[in-house]
Amino acid sequence: MTPTTFKKTTIALSLLTATMLYAEEVSLDPIVVNANFRAQKLSQTAGSVSVLKEADLTDKTQLPLFETISTLPNVNFSAGASKAKYIQIRGIGERSQFETPINPSVGLIVDGIDFSHLTLGATLFDVKQVEVLRGPQGTTFGANGMAGVVTVESNAPTKETEGHIEAGVGNYNSYTLGAAVGGTLIDNTLLGRISVFQNSSDGYMKNSYLHRDDTDNIDELTVKTQLRWLVSDRHTIDLNYIHADIDNGYDAFTLDNSRTSHADEPGKDTQKTDAVALKSTYRFDTMHLVTALSHSNTGSLYSYDEDWSYVGEFSDDLWPYRGFDSYDRDKTQTDFDMRLISDEKGRIFSGTTDWTAGIYAKKYDEDLKRYHPTDYGAQEHFNSSYSAKNAAVYGELDTHMNEKTTLIAGLRVEKWNMDYDDTNDVVIDNDETMVGGKLGVTYDANAQVHYYAMLSRGYKPGGVNAGTTLSESEKRFETETLWNLDVGQNASWFDDMLTTRMNLFYGKRRDMQVKLYKEDEHSFTDYLSNAAKASYYGLEGQVDYYPVESLHLYGMLGLLHAEFDEYTAELEGRAPAQSPKYQYNIGADYNFLENWILKANVEGRGSYYFSNTHDQKSEAYALFNASLSYMHGSWTATLWGRNLTDETYETRGFYFGNNPVNGYESELYTQKGDPRTFGFMVSYDF
Repeated sequence: MTPTTFKKTTIALSLLTATMLYAEEVSLDPIVVNANFRAQKLSQTAGSVSVLKEADLTDKTQLPLFETISTLPNVNFSAGASKAKYIQIRGIGERSQFETPINPSVGLIVDGIDFSHLTLGATLFDVKQVEVLRGPQGTTFGANGMAGVVTVESNAPTKETEGHIEAGVGNYNSYTLGAAVGGTLIDNTLLGRISVFQNSSDGYMKNSYLHRDDTDNIDELTVKTQLRWLVSDRHTIDLNYIHADIDNGYDAFTLDNSRTSHADEPGKDTQKTDAVALKSTYRFDTMHLVTALSHSNTGSLYSYDEDWSYVGEFSDDLWPYRGFDSYDRDKTQTDFDMRLISDEKGRIFSGTTDWTAGIYAKKYDEDLKRYHPTDYGAQEHFNSSYSAKNAAVYGELDTHMNEKTTLIAGLRVEKWNMDYDDTNDVVIDNDETMVGGKLGVTYDANAQVHYYAMLSRGYKPGGVNAGTTLSESEKRFETETLWNLDVGQNASWFDDMLTTRMNLFYGKRRDMQVKLYKEDEHSFTDYLSNAAKASYYGLEGQVDYYPVESLHLYGMLGLLHAEFDEYTAELEGRAPAQSPKYQYNIGADYNFLENWILKANVEGRGSYYFSNTHDQKSEAYALFNASLSYMHGSWTATLWGRNLTDETYETRGFYFGNNPVNGYESELYTQKGDPRTFGFMVSYDF
């Protein structure tokens, strides 16, 4: 999209927002946000929040979760694997993982289970809604939520028997097959639901050396089971189980940045997860007690052909090399959370204040086995063990000063302990106490217009760098803190014809954790360092307009200015990696001839730096997507297409020397985003 087109788009959104001056009294939207301590209408939620409902996801079940939510304002993603599994909010978030253990900047919660380290297992089939909370979520989520949190909520069991079946095919030998069914198992006592989903594709790469077109394939199976025990009128127990078996290939980078690989040892990107969550909700007369326990066990393998070529491709006088890299991880995590939440009768301070008080504990263990055979003498075997323990107390007070104004105050104190050791006799521990919280105010001007201002503090614990080539001083990095201010308005106008959500934000990062890497003998080592200060500011906006009942027009815009305030001379004043200055999503849903629905949208983002180590940038791009659905009774048939103009764009970039032909001069190597894809899907609801 050209700058002129973008400027016109921005003006159009501004004009649409300006109609708020002529608003009439209407009721607010019914979307409910469940990620906070109390369920709230989206229109009354303080902070920058976006929600994708089930209707928004019906034609996207085969897409990666993070690529789907990256259509929302100031949400970006990076690949460097079989698919996108790292996300950034307002330019903050991880981009990859090799030897170093990760402390996530953006949390991912799936049905009450922490999937922040298990993102390949998060799929969109049988999902009720996805919520994206931007900015520090320290009070509610602690160390995992410095930049924000993504929550995925599956469809819950119902008393009535209901189900959904779908099957789809697409180009690149793609297919999906899913089924979900739920209902009453024991009258007035036990409800259940189970879903099974298979997603397969040959991928978009061809391997000319192996004469294969499936070395970058997708092969994903997920099973979700839910039970709800209605113990009594006061007591409910929920049990969730998730099984994910991801067996994807990884063969994405080439020396000429094409989609034709020459690798003789293509890699893998696999994950096998079994996770369970148990949640008890007991209602007293004035409050309710929520107790949650979850546990996950995961094995993952990430490997790739390091030289991107085959033996004999280059003559010996060019000094070719051979390398393969493999990261085999075992992860276990256990979380416990217990909180008391007041009900309306349990308000304190003369009935003016809602309150929440809770305790939290977590244990996370990760064992790594790295296998790195090369012909240039690099360390072939490397093992490490990482263990982290958290314990926290937290609370929140929501004081209703009058019918229009509410003061919000939250605090979380978290004790963090980390232990690390590896085969190079490196032993490091880290023991610290971190504090997060929020202080804000909301004001309901009337039944249609809601204002808020929220100052919040988030944190991300320090840790250890596991790179075998790092000096002792580079082995540690310190805790990062983030102060963030959000000011916004949620509103509804013209008898619900128009709804708007606008948010301005400003943030200061202290001891910012900066992802860097250094080259070493055709290979590179990634590690985290600390910058003194960094800051960002910007805007997030969403407009939904229904001029007639059959037509929905929408626009989303994210603007971001981020920079290093104090750091090295090369980076000071520059934007951090993965921080595009703008993102947008403009589209329409049109219902016509009673049974037909046409959806179309354009999503785009500006250029951004791939890394903090070099100055190579992505190109700005815009993607055009569309789908056409026909509904007849319980049947739905959908024809869909994405990136219909076959735009070439990048989702990951590295800058180093890897090509013998040019004497190993540093070059930009990129992983390409999805080309034009299309398919057909049939579903049946009962």
